Amino acid sequence: MPRMTTGEIMAKSLIANGVDTVFGIPGAHMYDFNDAIAREAESIRFIHTRHEQGAGYMAYGYAKSTGRVGAYTVVPGPGLLNSGAALCTAYGANAPVMCLTGNIMSHLIGQGRGQLHELPDHLGTLKGLTKWAERINHPTEAGAVMDEGFRQMLSGRQRPVGIEAPWDVFGMAAEVDLPKAVQPVAAPRPDPEAVEKAAALIRAAKNPMIMLGSGAIGAEAEVAELARLLQAPVTAHRSGKGILPDDDPLALLPPAAWQYWQTCDLLIGIGSRLELQYFRWRWMPEGLKVVRLDIDPTEMVRLKPDVGLVTDSAAGVRALIDELKGLPVRSSRQTEFEKLKADAAEALTSVQPQEGYLRVIRDVLPRDGFFVEEVSQVGFTARMCFPVYAARHYVTCGYQDNLGFGFNTALGVKVANPDKAVVSVSGDGGFMFGVQELATAKQFGIAVVAIVFNNQAYGNVRRDQQTVYGNRLLGADLENPDFVALAKSFGVMAMKADSPEELRGKLAEALDANEPVVIEVSIPRGSDSSPWPFIHPAPLS
Repeated sequence: MPRMTTGEIMAKSLIANGVDTVFGIPGAHMYDFNDAIAREAESIRFIHTRHEQGAGYMAYGYAKSTGRVGAYTVVPGPGLLNSGAALCTAYGANAPVMCLTGNIMSHLIGQGRGQLHELPDHLGTLKGLTKWAERINHPTEAGAVMDEGFRQMLSGRQRPVGIEAPWDVFGMAAEVDLPKAVQPVAAPRPDPEAVEKAAALIRAAKNPMIMLGSGAIGAEAEVAELARLLQAPVTAHRSGKGILPDDDPLALLPPAAWQYWQTCDLLIGIGSRLELQYFRWRWMPEGLKVVRLDIDPTEMVRLKPDVGLVTDSAAGVRALIDELKGLPVRSSRQTEFEKLKADAAEALTSVQPQEGYLRVIRDVLPRDGFFVEEVSQVGFTARMCFPVYAARHYVTCGYQDNLGFGFNTALGVKVANPDKAVVSVSGDGGFMFGVQELATAKQFGIAVVAIVFNNQAYGNVRRDQQTVYGNRLLGADLENPDFVALAKSFGVMAMKADSPEELRGKLAEALDANEPVVIEVSIPRGSDSSPWPFIHPAPLS
């Protein structure tokens, strides 16, 4: 057996499990691990960022856009805490992110001596932000802890994990086995009785709807086959977008799906928390039945369906299709759905200028390009009207809705997909959370096109203070830099666009440049229309 340090074991475990990139900031607690990564430079690259939150979000973007592990490393204490928002996002959006961090010297843990970066309960803090976390106490444990980290992260509902080691343990050595790739725990098989009950509800339904979440990724062919068999419309709110391409005759964006919802009698949720129906629409058709397929058994308790299948989405949908053999051929509803789409698209033109700009972005962005949203007026609108044509190509923050996640996440998306176009849309407030990572984009040539919609405000906050709180404005208006000049000071290409048609030409130029680009779009403060009537629609009379 080779003799390796804890840091070396961790580095070789990453490589054995297909990790080719680590994001992070090197620091004293992590020196021995960082050096192990440096000595594996032919197999794994290290992209250093200008803030720990940037490292976490880049790992998130890498994972969310590929399904592969996104790994990052930060020092303990403030380094871990600075990246905490990204771990929250990865947890909420079901992304396989691995946080590799340190701790103070092993003999001082729990002593409260005030050592550099000490927290009262560092491992407990890490556990509170992840699906699973553990400490490596000795190099003889390193392989097993890394194996379990990968197994936990990739089995069942994928979510982030954390692994820490004390400062002195990273450099300790022992004779150990070479790390090998870890196999995730197999998903439960579809329960035949549940499949039979679900199929009975499907046969009886006249107006079924299929709702997709990120858990349906990997079941694209099965979802399309089921939708055609049932002539059922398919919709998605955020992470499920593109699993059925939005130009498919059976795909409905949420505003069109809301119109169909009025007569829906069966909701089939596949890998989805059903947030759109239960938390945003909030109105249930009379007599509605619900079938859910999800790999997370707790989902069947949190929101109990009439029939629940705890299984992998592809296997579960395939089992339903097999059970439905012999179902009479259903008449095409394409004409009906085309009208729903057209009516919704016409209604959404009222959300200006966001809808107009988004239409241009969709026209210019290649079909296989990635769109990274942000918590902003244009980001909220995109969830309702931006067509997506492949799974993972609409990158969102899930239910955390973390302001400032977008640009940093987009950098990770581009690192993972260097040959694809990546466009990030941010508001002025959110972009400033991670503007320092323009330096990272420039240094590593990460060719993200960042479109910054500058309305000089936290738009939602300002609108709510005006409409609900008697126009008593508090912290809503922003004084911003010249974003073009700021980007150029980093050595990054930058330009302005003040209309959708002007953006059309500038975005095409930016994508052709194949380098980091910032495009500032100025919007007069308070002039953007509210997308919320479409996000939380009022019940129809």
